[in-house]
Amino acid sequence: MKKKYELEDLDCANCARKMEEAISKIEGVREINISFMAQKLTIDADDDRFDEIMREVERTIKKVEPDCNILM
Repeated sequence: MKKKYELEDLDCANCARKMEEAISKIEGVREINISFMAQKLTIDADDDRFDEIMREVERTIKKVEPDCNILM
């Protein structure tokens, strides 16, 4: 399943890169792209575990940038 989400309070491009690297290591994630300029996250992940994967993505984002939120 491929979905796009808006991000809120993503402060720097370096943080976006760190998030991409960490999220790409989550089992079931096929593709991840975080655009700092557009403040968007695009993810392609296993349909069967998508909700579980997104919870892990949220936790990962908070570790890198505690103020950043995914607008769902």
